[in-house]
Amino acid sequence: MHALRTRIEGHLAGFERIAIEAEGRRRAAVAIVLSPTPAGPAFLLTRRALHMRRGAGNYALPGGNVDPGEDAVDTARRETDEELGVKLSREAALGLLDDFVTLGGHVVTPVVFWTPEPVSIVPNPEEVHAAWHIPLADLDHPRAPRRVRNPAGGPAILRMFAQGSWVNPPTAAWLYQFREVCLHGRPCRTDGIGQPSWTAR
Repeated sequence: MHALRTRIEGHLAGFERIAIEAEGRRRAAVAIVLSPTPAGPAFLLTRRALHMRRGAGNYALPGGNVDPGEDAVDTARRETDEELGVKLSREAALGLLDDFVTLGGHVVTPVVFWTPEPVSIVPNPEEVHAAWHIPLADLDHPRAPRRVRNPAGGPAILRMFAQGSWVNPPTAAWLYQFREVCLHGRPCRTDGIGQPSWTAR
């Protein structure tokens, strides 16, 4: 695990992220939380509560809107605690990936976190239907990313494999960039990734 952290930190240190001005849109942040498990290194993935007004039942990374006085790191930490009962220090943040504009009108900053000890997840039923430790190996599924035609036109929709299923953007976009940049040190941007139209609702 130490070698993995060193590799990710090195790749993030050499990565020039794209920061986007909000320009009237809401700012948000999501957390890519890495932790050890008996089966190897993993990240945390949730399925949103089925009763939620937006995104019900979707696969998602813990995250939400930036509150006044917060930056992306603090927002991602707070949301991970609120949704999964996992407390993260600011020092656990390894770096940021590209800002991403969602169809719902948010500018989202993905924050990569590292926990050297295993974490127990306690999903908050108000926000989370289920949550898992997903092996990092899932991100290198031989058919990932899967690109499918966008019914609304425009860029293809990119899907990533996790939890035995295919995850849609925007979550898939963040996982894809994390895989490419952090795990493999390959240049990668997310601004050309299409999003399903229903994510705007």
